[in-house]
Amino acid sequence: MRLATFNIENLGSDDDDAAPIDERIAVLRPQLERLRADILCLQEINAKTKVAGVRRPVDLFRLVEGTAYADYTLDITAGLKGRGPADVHNLAILSRYPVLEREEIRQSLVTPPTWIRTTAEPADTAPFPVGWDRPIQRLVVELPGGAPLTVFNLHLRAPLAAAVPGQKSGPFAWKSISGWAEGFFLAAMKRSGQALELRLAIERIFDTDPDALIAVCGDFNAEDHDTALRIACAAEDDTGSGRLASRVLTPVERGLAADRRFTVLHHGRPQVLDHILASRALFGHLEEVRIHNEMLEDELVAYGRIAQPPESLHAPMVAEFSL
Repeated sequence: MRLATFNIENLGSDDDDAAPIDERIAVLRPQLERLRADILCLQEINAKTKVAGVRRPVDLFRLVEGTAYADYTLDITAGLKGRGPADVHNLAILSRYPVLEREEIRQSLVTPPTWIRTTAEPADTAPFPVGWDRPIQRLVVELPGGAPLTVFNLHLRAPLAAAVPGQKSGPFAWKSISGWAEGFFLAAMKRSGQALELRLAIERIFDTDPDALIAVCGDFNAEDHDTALRIACAAEDDTGSGRLASRVLTPVERGLAADRRFTVLHHGRPQVLDHILASRALFGHLEEVRIHNEMLEDELVAYGRIAQPPESLHAPMVAEFSL
């Protein structure tokens, strides 16, 4: 069983500086085919085209046309109104195996914290909920032989400061360090809240089946041992309890050599922001992990020097399990 995750970055964007879809397909389709995934988790799928009043990810359909993925079951998250996907940044899973269950988890297991901003102009008069924009996608698929595999797909908040009223002078420019610092704190709160909701969803499964096959895929916008990953993995040295060891999740890429272990290049610094986490029962069947980062561009260089880059600035990751 080959399981892959790929932040494909704004597939279906209509921005003026975005590459035409045909140019994107010419680059992205070979990447998807190389993965040879049985289960493919994608992030940043846009659905700006409406058909009979409902948004459809038409560029995703075009991308997988003529590939094995065209015959897979597609599950895509819904927008806030619940009728079809959102216009931007949907999560999608393509599965060769039958889908037994599906769920979208969006602030149903965690009540968003409230906060009064100290730097807002005008000042907040009451607390506001610090919610998150994207849901967590959960699918249960039936593996050959009948065993169920639970797959989570997610995209956590980026480490970019959240907007604070009256504190920004441009899309990425701030009027004061105090305002930026509070916005950065709010972004971290959102990312940690999403990670907590993921962990609570995982705990529900372990409460029912201590030996569950669980995989968590996606763009965590966090490196190994950062707060979001620590919440998701729940390592023994964090919980301090050997009794809970069976519930630990492990990032599968830890077995790769350090010089191959990166999914993003940022200002010359390799980072693993995209992960596949496996429960112990699943990790015991791990055979191989690969990150297809051979042609990955530095995201800061690409944005400044490449006109309409068609590729994603994230590398896909694929793990193979002998189930």
